[in-house]
Amino acid sequence: MGFDLEALREAVETHGQVTRVVIAALRGSSPREVGAAMLVWRDGQSGTVGGGTLEYQAAEAARGQTAPRQLSHHALGPDLGQCCGGAVTLLSEVYDAEALAALEGDIIARPTAGGEMPLSVKRLLAQARGQGVPPEPQLIDGWMIEPVHKPARNLWIWGAGHVGRALVDVLSPLPDLAITWVDTSPERFPADIPAGVAAVPAAKPVELMPYAPRDAEHLVLTYSHTLDLELCNRLLGHDFRFAGLIGSATKWARFRSRLKALGHTPERIGRITCPIGDPSLGKHPQMIAVGVAAQLLRPALTETRKKDLSA
Repeated sequence: MGFDLEALREAVETHGQVTRVVIAALRGSSPREVGAAMLVWRDGQSGTVGGGTLEYQAAEAARGQTAPRQLSHHALGPDLGQCCGGAVTLLSEVYDAEALAALEGDIIARPTAGGEMPLSVKRLLAQARGQGVPPEPQLIDGWMIEPVHKPARNLWIWGAGHVGRALVDVLSPLPDLAITWVDTSPERFPADIPAGVAAVPAAKPVELMPYAPRDAEHLVLTYSHTLDLELCNRLLGHDFRFAGLIGSATKWARFRSRLKALGHTPERIGRITCPIGDPSLGKHPQMIAVGVAAQLLRPALTETRKKDLSA
């Protein structure tokens, strides 16, 4: 979780003036965590601070807001038709191009009501920079502190056919994925590319492999088995965190034989996952995408549970 500067920049460029509403603090139970945010403009919004009456009222207030920033406190009880039982503090900030340009650095720290930066905030920022660890979003002594959001995982999708498009539709809204989408020509991509997705047309996609981070995750699903095979060959000679290949067990058996003939060991070849997704969901592109998304997210969910149990 962090301050999604790119999403805010795109919204301001599109709508001119945008109010960002973020959960600055909470007490007790809440539908979202500190740092969860939504962007609101005259006739629309994106993101969420928890849904329901709280979000509806916060969005309506944001559209009528005239102050540059303001705090509001909300009890999540019967008056809002919610049963969380806690309370949240919302910080609403109005951004235009000028206000956006004033944001800089990897940590966005600003007062909620003016005033000099207190010593507690200076110490927190110094500690974060000294240790190289971004602070958690928090409201401290009248200042809101949020690290700028940076995707934690690089995902390369090779192929912009039906399944590739379905995968991008399902995965692009996820905040921790930076997606690079590769195919052989611009015409292979849809007219509208989701925000945060880098579409890269390349006549010879395999020549892009050296530019992929070695901890990236890859999904190989091009229109060509020959291209799929060469991408797998290059991946095994490059390195990766995860690599998945679309196809049947028969396709994978043939690929394993050919990759072995190209000099790769069975142990190395076994690092590629094929088939991908959940076969029980069927072969519709969106169902394949749902299964693959669950497959990709499962390790992240496991790590989250480990952290929760150790806390």
